[in-house]
Amino acid sequence: MVLLEKNVDMRFKIKNKEFSNIRHHLEKSQKQLAKLLCVSTKAVQSYEQGWRQIPPHQEQQMLLLLSLKSFSNRNIQPCWEIKDCPGKWRDTCIVWELQARHFCWLINGTSCQGKVHKNWNEKVKICRECKIFKSVLPNI
Repeated sequence: MVLLEKNVDMRFKIKNKEFSNIRHHLEKSQKQLAKLLCVSTKAVQSYEQGWRQIPPHQEQQMLLLLSLKSFSNRNIQPCWEIKDCPGKWRDTCIVWELQARHFCWLINGTSCQGKVHKNWNEKVKICRECKIFKSVLPNI
């Protein structure tokens, strides 16, 4: 799991040091990561220095890249099995529909515990405490 400070004002967002740690884990230079995120190298530098807040879509992209690099060859049990979701919840969940297995944390509009969260900040707050999220992201 990515180590995060539980600061309510930051809504559990990736902090600048964690952003840098993820970049190093991905083995990317600032320039290479900037290309992957479709931002300037200066933006990556600003995120790492804490001069700019990391936008939710950049946070999602970083976590996705990290999970893909870390667990590409691992067979992980689907979230609906781990959470033992009833059929009623599965019927309204895009992760079940697409058979996205353990990417429930990444996709907005999922029906986690029978509730759809209105935005990424609300959703990721819950996901960071979930064993599925913790199982697919390495300790940085």
